[in-house]
Amino acid sequence: MVRIQTTADNKEEPLEKQLWKAADKLRKNIDAAEYKHVVLGLIFLKYISDAFEELYNKLQAGEGDYAGADPEDRDEYQAENVFFVPQDARWSFLLAKAKLPTIGMFVDGAMDAIEKENPSLKGVLPKVFARQNLDPTSLGGLIDLVGNIALGNAKARSADVLGHVFEYFLGEFALAEGKQGGQFYTPRSIVELLVAMLEPYKGRVFDPCCGSGGMFVQSEKFVGEHQGRTNDISIYGQESNQTTWRLAKMNLAIRGIDSSQVKWNNEGSFLNDAHKDLKADYIIANPPFNVSDWSGELLRKDGRWAYGAPPAGNANFAWLQHFIYHLSPTGKAGVVLAKGALTSKSSGEGDIRKALIADGNLIDCIVNLPAKLFLNTQIPAGLWFMNRNRVGGNNHSPLHPRPNEILFIDARNLGHLINRRTRELSAEDIQQIASTYHAWRTGEGSYEDVKGFCASVPLERVAELDYVLTPGRYVGLPDEEDDFNFAERFAALQAEFEAQLAEETQLNAIILTNLSKIVVDVRK
Repeated sequence: MVRIQTTADNKEEPLEKQLWKAADKLRKNIDAAEYKHVVLGLIFLKYISDAFEELYNKLQAGEGDYAGADPEDRDEYQAENVFFVPQDARWSFLLAKAKLPTIGMFVDGAMDAIEKENPSLKGVLPKVFARQNLDPTSLGGLIDLVGNIALGNAKARSADVLGHVFEYFLGEFALAEGKQGGQFYTPRSIVELLVAMLEPYKGRVFDPCCGSGGMFVQSEKFVGEHQGRTNDISIYGQESNQTTWRLAKMNLAIRGIDSSQVKWNNEGSFLNDAHKDLKADYIIANPPFNVSDWSGELLRKDGRWAYGAPPAGNANFAWLQHFIYHLSPTGKAGVVLAKGALTSKSSGEGDIRKALIADGNLIDCIVNLPAKLFLNTQIPAGLWFMNRNRVGGNNHSPLHPRPNEILFIDARNLGHLINRRTRELSAEDIQQIASTYHAWRTGEGSYEDVKGFCASVPLERVAELDYVLTPGRYVGLPDEEDDFNFAERFAALQAEFEAQLAEETQLNAIILTNLSKIVVDVRK
């Protein structure tokens, strides 16, 4: 994490937090939903300008492989996978215009010019900078602010710095938007948990409801952090909200991730599957919960419903079967789903869940998540991990050590509050859950059941409980601590109660004293 000095008493604050505070102060009366396009658009513009200028300087110097190169030749940039930035769209040009009242028009023009020069960005960049509700002085302040993101020796790492800031700002805007923000952003700790459990080292990674692309970013990050080669994975995605798709394209471009297979259409994955023939090695997704208007009536006989036609009034089991349809013979999926899908029997959902377990033997692990993890819903949620190779086994994917069991993990007591209404999982929480799953799935670690937390359950036992998949049914209650001292705990509670009573008595006395000083004039 990049840090800079911020106060005289030598306290340090993360760069991204300082930038967020400053940017939020400039927001004034603009809604977060609208303002995010302004700020994130500028961060993206700074990123591509930095990358362009770095290569421009090498071409201009003309040394080694760049001898005789023309720094204004677009082909030179295409060969290095760098976006070409026209002269009137470069950061230095905009910085010189930042104090002009027409700065918004210059930035919109810059976005247009970049899209024309780079077909992969066509229709992606925001052109919202000349709107009347965006004060030119505030916009100029934002340009100055974003211009300082890659400071000093961080210049050489500006893509990493800018990418980190972009990701942080996505999360902060989602928090600021509240319910609506959750539509484009899956909280980072959930994404990190999904990726840590699936370990997508190599192959095709697919998310058919990809939001702002966080699953892809984390997958690439995971490979890099584990000394893998990011070129060994390729990403495929689909998003039905065009605004969110634009965020995804920018989020991936700022990380240097190829987003050519991240598609948009407004019909969505069910009606217009953009990757019909794709068989993915990993699917990582957070589909919208309990969607009722997913066009189920139009798709009653769709070939994807191998385990039963999902109800027209709820898309949960349509999503599960859509994911399974797109898995390769050795593919694995990790998805977020409303907790109700673990137990529901209405409209044939119980029959589909039974078929997934008894006929398909596809369910590897279920994780019960803590409450308050999501920004846009209070609906309880869980993670489903599905594996198409639980029984088969081959050289590329060895035989599963527990092909006739399901691992249940109850993580409801993990996590910590980051504010009054939002919880997140810590790195230690993620490690605890992921390492438990890995030890169980690979057979290489020392897995054992832990009461109240995890249990490996035979399919016969799941059948006895009518294929209900709630982890709490199987893991039981944690053992009470042997050294619990009732007398000591009672004394502590009594002391706490007496302290509160004394404080209340003191407060009442102050109120009575203040009331006695009030003189009421009863004269008419």
